[in-house]
Amino acid sequence: MKRKRIIIMGAAGRDFHNFNCCFRDNPACRVVAFTATQIPYISDRRYPAELAGKLYPRGIPIFPEEQLEELIRRLRAEQVVFAYSDVAHERLMHTASRVLACGADFTLLGPDATMLASRLPVVSVCAVRTGCGKSQVVRYFCDILRERGIRPVVVRHPMPYGDLAAQAVERMESMADLDRFRCTIEEREEYEHLLDHGAIVYAGVDYRRILRRAEKEAAVIIWDGGNNDLPFFRPDLEIVVADPLRPGHETSWYPGEVNLRRAAVVVVNKVNAAEPAAVAAVEEAARSVNPSAALVRTESVITVADGERIRGKRVLVIEDGPTITHGSMPSGAGLAAARQYGAAEVVDPRPWAAGSLREVYAAWPHIGPVLPAMGYSPAQVADLTRTIDTVPCDLVIAATPIDIARLTGTGRPVLRAFYNVVEGEGAPLRRTFETFLNTWQATSRPASPPPEAC
Repeated sequence: MKRKRIIIMGAAGRDFHNFNCCFRDNPACRVVAFTATQIPYISDRRYPAELAGKLYPRGIPIFPEEQLEELIRRLRAEQVVFAYSDVAHERLMHTASRVLACGADFTLLGPDATMLASRLPVVSVCAVRTGCGKSQVVRYFCDILRERGIRPVVVRHPMPYGDLAAQAVERMESMADLDRFRCTIEEREEYEHLLDHGAIVYAGVDYRRILRRAEKEAAVIIWDGGNNDLPFFRPDLEIVVADPLRPGHETSWYPGEVNLRRAAVVVVNKVNAAEPAAVAAVEEAARSVNPSAALVRTESVITVADGERIRGKRVLVIEDGPTITHGSMPSGAGLAAARQYGAAEVVDPRPWAAGSLREVYAAWPHIGPVLPAMGYSPAQVADLTRTIDTVPCDLVIAATPIDIARLTGTGRPVLRAFYNVVEGEGAPLRRTFETFLNTWQATSRPASPPPEAC
């Protein structure tokens, strides 16, 4: 039987999950390569044989996306499966045009093919863009569970940037686990704050195995989405966060619009920081494509312990890396905190950017006078540390969810900016989550069969 030759385009996450769900054990298909983009240092490696299965005894090579056309020709690919997130609709179709011009099919896999069914209730928290505030909502839910005496179990969208075989199933409940799995800054940004809120966090590569492990110790599973990707688990309550600081993006980025159209609840976050007209525009867009969804407004409130130390000072602001790179935001909570607490000057770090950080600023020219917390490799962490130590400032405001001082060992005084969801009268988001928990309490259900291979 002739096997269809397939290339999967990815960014070290959704691509591996789609392969595991639809192609790993499918004798009608042969995945000849993955391509990688968005994240540095993740190409020129292999999806290992231990994860690829018996049909792939040598594993599968991973190439830079820039080589796509040459790979289609050289590997005689008949189909290209697009499998990563936070992509403008226009760019997605340009990518499709590149593929079609080479003669291959261009494919997007749908939720029914790639969502795994759980025996437990699943709440998903996803977004229309990266940086909307998913993490704040997940922390909010973790705190509600802890109030009920339930330890939260959160399964995070994959970020396997190291040894893929060793990262197949990651279970984390302490900072020591982050060290044990050699987590990058970007991984720590997504895990560390959840551990601080008492959660057990799962992530990795093989999400069928991860799901079965998580089910053994969870009462309810919270899916914490990455970027604006779709959930890997079939949710019983689907919550999607939108950002009025980027009105219009909710219907112009893939697959964020898919999330918006599927949502049971749309959380319009950051309403305290956005213009009323922008809030109204996002809500109108949600109503137009998903009139049955409940709309909830939340504030994103920024606090800095000992924040009065900022007043009158020259400060360096460090922001969450993905939000201000491919998330398209020029700045985040750190710059807002500097203004809120009366900094005399925000020092633009560009003249002192070391090594790979100069390349980051060149690749993302929209970034404002802030330093992205980039650390995809030890060398890049060293560049980050050198930059922090060189910028002439009185203190550092760090709005990344991790303890940047502990990780970099900088001698600079660092104040951490925290941002949390705050609800208004009636707390509708809390009510929705608690109603869901009450409905599922003391109930169980048999697992649905896993999705069939494509």
